[in-house]
Amino acid sequence: MDLKGKSVVVGVCGGIATYKVVEVVSRLKKMGAEVDVIMTANAQKFVTPLTFRSLSHRPVVTDMFNDPEYWDIKHISLAKKADLFIVAPATANIIGKLAAGIADDMLSTTLVATKAPVLIVPAMNHDMYANAVVQRNIEMLRGLGYMFMEPDTGRMAEGTSGKGRLPEPSSIVERACSILCPKQDLKGIRMVVTAGPTRENIDPVRYLSNYSSGKMGYAVARAASERGADVVLISGPVEIECPEGVQLIRTTTADEMHEAVLSSFENCDVLVMAAAVADYRPAEVSEFKIKKTDDDMVLRLVKNPDILKKLGTMKGSKTLIGFSAETDNLMENAAKKLEAKNLDMIVANDVTLEGAGFGTDTNIIKIIRRDGSITDLPLMSKLEAAHRILDEFCDMVAKD
Repeated sequence: MDLKGKSVVVGVCGGIATYKVVEVVSRLKKMGAEVDVIMTANAQKFVTPLTFRSLSHRPVVTDMFNDPEYWDIKHISLAKKADLFIVAPATANIIGKLAAGIADDMLSTTLVATKAPVLIVPAMNHDMYANAVVQRNIEMLRGLGYMFMEPDTGRMAEGTSGKGRLPEPSSIVERACSILCPKQDLKGIRMVVTAGPTRENIDPVRYLSNYSSGKMGYAVARAASERGADVVLISGPVEIECPEGVQLIRTTTADEMHEAVLSSFENCDVLVMAAAVADYRPAEVSEFKIKKTDDDMVLRLVKNPDILKKLGTMKGSKTLIGFSAETDNLMENAAKKLEAKNLDMIVANDVTLEGAGFGTDTNIIKIIRRDGSITDLPLMSKLEAAHRILDEFCDMVAKD
C-alpha cells in the first residue's frame, strides 16, 4: 500500500517490546509515510533515539524542553500534523495517564493535544493487562473513540505465558493502513440505514418513545460511507450530526419512518434497520393538551406496522440486517427475530450490560447470520462495531 503523503506519529513507551516498534517504523517509512517518533525517557533505556532517527530520517522527540529544530511548539505541531497517532508499546502507565487526562511529558502532552485518530497497542505483563483498573481505563478510552489492538498471547519476557505480548509489527502496520486508507469494499453498494427512536404523539406536548440515541445507526452510516457505499440515513429525532457524504431523511413517528423506508427500499441493495421503532402508538391523539385530573388516565394503544417484517416478505435479492436489543434470553430472542422477519443477519446486544445500553458510545454485540454462524465481539466503540458488522456483510456476500 502506498502511504505517500500520510503523516504518522509513533509514540514509544518503555518496555521490552520497544524493539519490535523499530520494524513498525521501518515498514511505514518504506510504504512512503512520513514518520515522527516520540520516545519516553524509559523507552530510551531499551532502544536509542538514534535507531529510530536512522529509520525515520526525522529527528526523534525525547524532551519537551529541548531546543527546537524549527521554531514551533513541538507537541502542538506534531499533534496537528498527524494523520494517525500510534502508541506502541502502550504501557499501563500511558493508558492510565491518557484516561485521566494527564499531560506531564512530551508523549502524553501530544496525545492530549491531537485530533488525529489514535491507535493504542498495549504490551505488558499479562497480570497487569488483566488488572481491573487497566481494563477500566481501556474501556473508558474505547468509549471516547480511541482504538485498541488486542495483545497477543504467548511467552512473556519474564518467562511466564499469557495475554500481553505486543502484536507482530506486520499486524500493527496492517491495522494502521486500514485506518489511513479505509477499504472501499462497499463502492457501488446502495445502502439504507435507519437510526434513532420514533415518537408517538399523545397530545401536542406528550409522546411515547424509547431510550434509543441513534448512535449505533449513525455509526453504521458513517462506516459504510467511508467504505464507499451510497448511504441514505433515515433517522428518528436525535441530536447527532449527519456523517459526511450521507443523505439524511428525518422522520418522527413510526408511520413516517415506515413510509420513508418503503420509498427508499426499491433502490437499495442493503437495508440496515438499526432504528428502535415503537411497537405501539396511541389509538387517539388529542388535538389539545390533556389536562390532569384526579382520575387515572388510560391510553389505548394500537400496533404500529412492523417495517422489517413487511420488507422481509418483499426483499428479493436484497440483504436485510436487523438489530435485536434485549434484556434477557439474548440469543434465543435474536434468532427468533431473524427467522420471523426473514433477515440475512441480525446484530444482538444485551442492553443491561455496562457499556452496551442505549446512549453509550460503546457496544457489546453478537452477530448472527442466516446460516447460524455467530461472531461474538467484546466491548468496543460503536464505530468499530459498525465496521465489524460491515466486515461480516462483505464476508457473507463473498461466500454466497
